[in-house]
Amino acid sequence: MLKNNLKQPSKIKKMKYLMLITLFLLGCSNQPQNQDQIPEHQTLTIKSKFVNETRVINIWTPKDYEETNTSYPVLYMPDGGIKEDFPHIANTLAQLIEKKSIPPFILVGIENTQRGRDLTGFSANKADEKYCPLTDGAKNFRAFILQELVPEIKSTYRTTNQKGIIGESLAGLFVMETFMQHPQSFDFYIAFDPSLWWNDHYLVKSSTDLLAQFPAKEIKLWFAGSRAEDISQYTKELNNVLQNKAPNNLNWHYSNEPKEKHNTIFRATKEKALKWVLSE
Repeated sequence: MLKNNLKQPSKIKKMKYLMLITLFLLGCSNQPQNQDQIPEHQTLTIKSKFVNETRVINIWTPKDYEETNTSYPVLYMPDGGIKEDFPHIANTLAQLIEKKSIPPFILVGIENTQRGRDLTGFSANKADEKYCPLTDGAKNFRAFILQELVPEIKSTYRTTNQKGIIGESLAGLFVMETFMQHPQSFDFYIAFDPSLWWNDHYLVKSSTDLLAQFPAKEIKLWFAGSRAEDISQYTKELNNVLQNKAPNNLNWHYSNEPKEKHNTIFRATKEKALKWVLSE
Protein backbone atom coordinates (compact mmCIF):
# COMPACT_ATOMS: atom_id res chain seq x y z
CA MET A 1 0.00 0.00 0.00
CA LEU A 2 1.30 3.47 -0.88
CA LYS A 3 -0.65 5.35 1.77
CA ASN A 4 1.64 8.36 1.94
CA ASN A 5 1.09 9.20 -1.73
CA LEU A 6 -2.53 10.08 -1.00
CA LYS A 7 -1.49 13.11 1.02
CA GLN A 8 -0.65 15.03 -2.16
CA PRO A 9 -3.42 14.21 -4.67
CA SER A 10 -2.68 17.34 -6.68
CA LYS A 11 0.59 15.77 -7.80
CA ILE A 12 -1.06 12.61 -9.04
CA LYS A 13 -2.96 12.36 -12.28
CA LYS A 14 -6.68 12.04 -11.70
CA MET A 15 -6.96 8.50 -13.05
CA LYS A 16 -4.01 7.24 -11.04
CA TYR A 17 -5.41 8.88 -7.92
CA LEU A 18 -8.77 7.20 -8.39
CA MET A 19 -7.06 3.85 -8.89
CA LEU A 20 -5.13 4.28 -5.64
CA ILE A 21 -8.28 5.23 -3.75
CA THR A 22 -9.95 2.08 -5.06
CA LEU A 23 -6.98 -0.03 -3.98
CA PHE A 24 -7.11 1.26 -0.41
CA LEU A 25 -10.86 0.90 -0.11
CA LEU A 26 -10.52 -2.70 -1.26
CA GLY A 27 -7.95 -3.19 1.47
CA CYS A 28 -10.68 -2.65 4.08
CA SER A 29 -13.36 -4.55 2.18
CA ASN A 30 -13.84 -8.16 1.18
CA GLN A 31 -11.44 -8.02 -1.74
CA PRO A 32 -11.84 -10.64 -4.50
CA GLN A 33 -8.74 -12.54 -5.53
CA ASN A 34 -7.66 -14.25 -8.75
CA GLN A 35 -9.93 -17.06 -9.86
CA ASP A 36 -8.59 -20.37 -8.52
CA GLN A 37 -10.05 -23.83 -8.69
CA ILE A 38 -12.17 -24.33 -5.60
CA PRO A 39 -10.88 -27.39 -3.76
CA GLU A 40 -13.07 -29.96 -2.08
CA HIS A 41 -13.72 -28.68 1.41
CA GLN A 42 -16.23 -28.47 4.25
CA THR A 43 -18.08 -25.39 5.48
CA LEU A 44 -19.53 -24.64 8.89
CA THR A 45 -21.06 -21.58 10.54
CA ILE A 46 -20.44 -20.25 14.03
CA LYS A 47 -22.62 -17.71 15.79
CA SER A 48 -20.08 -15.58 17.60
CA LYS A 49 -20.75 -13.62 20.75
CA PHE A 50 -17.47 -11.72 20.31
CA VAL A 51 -18.13 -10.25 16.87
CA ASN A 52 -21.91 -10.50 17.33
CA GLU A 53 -22.63 -12.21 14.03
CA THR A 54 -22.62 -15.60 12.33
CA ARG A 55 -19.33 -16.39 10.60
CA VAL A 56 -18.75 -18.75 7.68
CA ILE A 57 -15.73 -21.04 8.04
CA ASN A 58 -14.13 -23.10 5.26
CA ILE A 59 -12.08 -26.17 6.18
CA TRP A 60 -9.70 -28.04 3.90
CA THR A 61 -8.26 -31.35 5.07
CA PRO A 62 -5.38 -33.38 3.54
CA LYS A 63 -6.52 -36.06 1.09
CA ASP A 64 -5.65 -38.91 3.47
CA TYR A 65 -7.63 -37.38 6.36
CA GLU A 66 -10.57 -39.77 5.93
CA GLU A 67 -8.32 -42.79 5.50
CA THR A 68 -6.33 -42.49 8.72
CA ASN A 69 -6.71 -41.73 12.40
CA THR A 70 -3.90 -39.20 12.29
CA SER A 71 -4.24 -35.82 14.00
CA TYR A 72 -3.00 -32.76 12.13
CA PRO A 73 -1.72 -29.26 12.92
CA VAL A 74 -3.97 -26.40 11.84
CA LEU A 75 -3.28 -23.26 9.81
CA TYR A 76 -5.84 -20.49 10.41
CA MET A 77 -6.41 -17.83 7.77
CA PRO A 78 -8.30 -14.54 7.81
CA ASP A 79 -9.33 -13.62 4.26
CA GLY A 80 -10.39 -17.25 4.08
CA GLY A 81 -13.56 -17.00 2.00
CA ILE A 82 -14.12 -18.98 -1.18
CA LYS A 83 -13.92 -15.71 -3.14
CA GLU A 84 -10.86 -14.65 -1.16
CA ASP A 85 -7.57 -16.45 -0.49
CA PHE A 86 -8.85 -19.84 0.69
CA PRO A 87 -8.73 -21.65 -2.70
CA HIS A 88 -5.21 -20.69 -3.70
CA ILE A 89 -3.71 -21.43 -0.28
CA ALA A 90 -5.55 -24.76 -0.02
CA ASN A 91 -4.36 -25.73 -3.50
CA THR A 92 -0.80 -24.68 -2.64
CA LEU A 93 -0.86 -26.75 0.55
CA ALA A 94 -2.12 -29.75 -1.42
CA GLN A 95 0.71 -29.42 -3.95
CA LEU A 96 3.40 -29.00 -1.30
CA ILE A 97 2.07 -31.94 0.73
CA GLU A 98 1.93 -34.10 -2.42
CA LYS A 99 5.59 -33.26 -3.10
CA LYS A 100 6.41 -33.97 0.57
CA SER A 101 7.81 -30.45 0.85
CA ILE A 102 5.75 -29.97 4.02
CA PRO A 103 3.85 -32.33 6.34
CA PRO A 104 0.03 -32.47 6.10
CA PHE A 105 -1.91 -29.60 7.65
CA ILE A 106 -5.56 -28.67 8.04
CA LEU A 107 -6.47 -25.23 6.65
CA VAL A 108 -9.22 -23.19 8.31
CA GLY A 109 -10.36 -20.11 6.38
CA ILE A 110 -12.48 -17.39 7.93
CA GLU A 111 -14.73 -15.60 5.44
CA ASN A 112 -14.79 -11.82 5.78
CA THR A 113 -17.79 -9.70 6.68
CA GLN A 114 -16.27 -6.36 7.75
CA ARG A 115 -12.58 -6.79 7.00
CA GLY A 116 -11.40 -3.35 8.12
CA ARG A 117 -13.19 -3.71 11.44
CA ASP A 118 -11.88 -7.18 12.24
CA LEU A 119 -8.25 -6.88 11.19
CA THR A 120 -7.23 -3.54 12.71
CA GLY A 121 -6.54 -2.80 16.33
CA PHE A 122 -6.61 0.49 18.19
CA SER A 123 -5.37 3.61 16.41
CA ALA A 124 -4.88 7.06 17.91
CA ASN A 125 -4.25 8.43 14.42
CA LYS A 126 -7.48 9.89 13.05
CA ALA A 127 -5.96 9.85 9.56
CA ASP A 128 -6.20 6.05 9.60
CA GLU A 129 -9.98 6.43 9.51
CA LYS A 130 -9.64 7.32 5.82
CA TYR A 131 -8.60 3.71 5.18
CA CYS A 132 -10.40 1.64 7.81
CA PRO A 133 -12.90 2.34 10.61
CA LEU A 134 -11.31 3.07 13.98
CA THR A 135 -13.20 0.38 15.85
CA ASP A 136 -10.36 -1.54 17.51
CA GLY A 137 -12.14 -4.65 16.26
CA ALA A 138 -9.09 -6.90 16.16
CA LYS A 139 -9.40 -7.77 19.84
CA ASN A 140 -12.92 -9.13 19.33
CA PHE A 141 -11.95 -10.97 16.16
CA ARG A 142 -8.98 -12.53 17.97
CA ALA A 143 -11.23 -13.61 20.82
CA PHE A 144 -13.60 -15.18 18.31
CA ILE A 145 -10.75 -17.16 16.74
CA LEU A 146 -9.13 -18.32 19.97
CA GLN A 147 -12.16 -18.83 22.20
CA GLU A 148 -14.84 -19.94 19.73
CA LEU A 149 -13.33 -21.09 16.45
CA VAL A 150 -10.30 -23.03 17.73
CA PRO A 151 -12.38 -25.08 20.23
CA GLU A 152 -14.95 -25.81 17.50
CA ILE A 153 -12.26 -27.05 15.12
CA LYS A 154 -10.63 -29.16 17.84
CA SER A 155 -13.95 -30.78 18.72
CA THR A 156 -14.93 -31.44 15.10
CA TYR A 157 -11.61 -32.47 13.51
CA ARG A 158 -8.61 -34.52 14.56
CA THR A 159 -6.05 -31.88 15.40
CA THR A 160 -2.81 -31.62 17.29
CA ASN A 161 -2.16 -28.69 19.63
CA GLN A 162 0.08 -27.02 17.04
CA LYS A 163 -1.53 -24.11 15.22
CA GLY A 164 -0.50 -21.12 13.16
CA ILE A 165 -1.94 -18.14 11.30
CA ILE A 166 -1.29 -16.63 7.88
CA GLY A 167 -2.29 -13.30 6.33
CA GLU A 168 -1.46 -10.51 3.88
CA SER A 169 -1.81 -6.70 4.06
CA LEU A 170 -4.40 -5.92 6.77
CA ALA A 171 -4.59 -9.62 7.61
CA GLY A 172 -0.79 -9.46 7.86
CA LEU A 173 -1.19 -6.57 10.30
CA PHE A 174 -3.54 -8.73 12.36
CA VAL A 175 -1.00 -11.57 12.28
CA MET A 176 1.80 -9.24 13.41
CA GLU A 177 -0.30 -7.59 16.12
CA THR A 178 -1.18 -11.01 17.47
CA PHE A 179 2.47 -12.06 17.32
CA MET A 180 3.73 -8.91 19.06
CA GLN A 181 1.01 -8.45 21.67
CA HIS A 182 -0.32 -11.99 22.19
CA PRO A 183 2.51 -14.27 21.02
CA GLN A 184 1.31 -17.26 23.02
CA SER A 185 -1.80 -17.46 20.82
CA PHE A 186 -0.14 -19.46 18.01
CA ASP A 187 2.95 -21.56 17.43
CA PHE A 188 3.83 -19.95 14.11
CA TYR A 189 3.01 -16.76 12.26
CA ILE A 190 3.20 -15.87 8.53
CA ALA A 191 2.66 -12.29 7.34
CA PHE A 192 3.00 -10.92 3.80
CA ASP A 193 3.36 -7.13 3.44
CA PRO A 194 1.73 -6.43 6.82
CA SER A 195 0.23 -2.94 7.07
CA LEU A 196 2.58 -1.90 9.87
CA TRP A 197 1.96 1.80 9.13
CA TRP A 198 -1.29 1.48 11.12
CA ASN A 199 -1.49 3.68 14.25
CA ASP A 200 1.72 5.57 13.40
CA HIS A 201 3.59 2.23 13.10
CA TYR A 202 2.93 1.58 16.78
CA LEU A 203 3.88 -2.10 16.64
CA VAL A 204 7.32 -1.33 15.25
CA LYS A 205 7.93 1.57 17.64
CA SER A 206 6.93 -0.67 20.56
CA SER A 207 8.69 -3.80 19.32
CA THR A 208 11.69 -3.63 21.66
CA ASP A 209 9.47 -3.40 24.74
CA LEU A 210 7.09 -6.06 23.45
CA LEU A 211 9.91 -8.47 22.65
CA ALA A 212 11.26 -7.99 26.17
CA GLN A 213 8.00 -9.52 27.45
CA PHE A 214 8.12 -12.48 25.08
CA PRO A 215 6.99 -15.79 26.62
CA ALA A 216 9.28 -18.80 27.00
CA LYS A 217 7.31 -20.71 24.36
CA GLU A 218 9.09 -21.72 21.12
CA ILE A 219 7.57 -19.63 18.31
CA LYS A 220 8.27 -19.20 14.59
CA LEU A 221 7.77 -16.04 12.53
CA TRP A 222 8.11 -15.48 8.77
CA PHE A 223 7.27 -12.09 7.32
CA ALA A 224 7.93 -10.36 4.02
CA GLY A 225 7.92 -6.84 2.61
CA SER A 226 7.35 -5.77 -1.00
CA ARG A 227 8.62 -2.60 -2.66
CA ALA A 228 5.63 -0.62 -1.32
CA GLU A 229 7.55 2.08 0.55
CA ASP A 230 5.00 2.80 3.27
CA ILE A 231 5.17 -0.88 4.25
CA SER A 232 8.77 -1.89 3.47
CA GLN A 233 10.24 0.88 5.62
CA TYR A 234 8.57 -0.68 8.65
CA THR A 235 9.13 -4.34 7.81
CA LYS A 236 12.83 -3.50 7.37
CA GLU A 237 12.87 -1.57 10.63
CA LEU A 238 11.29 -4.51 12.45
CA ASN A 239 13.86 -6.80 10.85
CA ASN A 240 16.61 -4.62 12.32
CA VAL A 241 15.01 -4.73 15.76
CA LEU A 242 14.72 -8.51 15.62
CA GLN A 243 18.37 -8.85 14.63
CA ASN A 244 19.30 -7.21 17.92
CA LYS A 245 16.43 -7.97 20.26
CA ALA A 246 14.84 -11.28 19.21
CA PRO A 247 14.63 -13.74 22.12
CA ASN A 248 16.46 -17.04 21.74
CA ASN A 249 13.22 -19.02 21.60
CA LEU A 250 11.98 -17.08 18.56
CA ASN A 251 12.89 -18.64 15.22
CA TRP A 252 12.28 -15.93 12.64
CA HIS A 253 12.97 -14.95 9.05
CA TYR A 254 12.43 -11.73 7.11
CA SER A 255 12.09 -11.95 3.33
CA ASN A 256 12.83 -8.65 1.59
CA GLU A 257 11.05 -8.70 -1.80
CA PRO A 258 11.88 -5.46 -3.69
CA LYS A 259 10.78 -6.96 -7.03
CA GLU A 260 7.25 -7.60 -5.77
CA LYS A 261 4.30 -5.22 -5.57
CA HIS A 262 1.80 -5.15 -2.75
CA ASN A 263 -0.68 -7.08 -4.89
CA THR A 264 1.82 -9.73 -6.06
CA ILE A 265 3.84 -10.61 -2.98
CA PHE A 266 1.40 -13.13 -1.49
CA ARG A 267 1.33 -15.42 -4.50
CA ALA A 268 4.99 -14.86 -5.35
CA THR A 269 6.32 -15.86 -1.93
CA LYS A 270 3.68 -18.15 -0.43
CA GLU A 271 5.50 -21.40 -1.24
CA LYS A 272 8.81 -20.43 0.30
CA ALA A 273 7.00 -19.06 3.36
CA LEU A 274 5.04 -22.27 3.88
CA LYS A 275 8.13 -24.42 3.31
CA TRP A 276 10.24 -22.42 5.75
CA VAL A 277 7.63 -22.43 8.49
CA LEU A 278 5.98 -25.81 8.09
CA SER A 279 8.81 -28.09 7.00
CA GLU A 280 11.30 -27.45 9.81
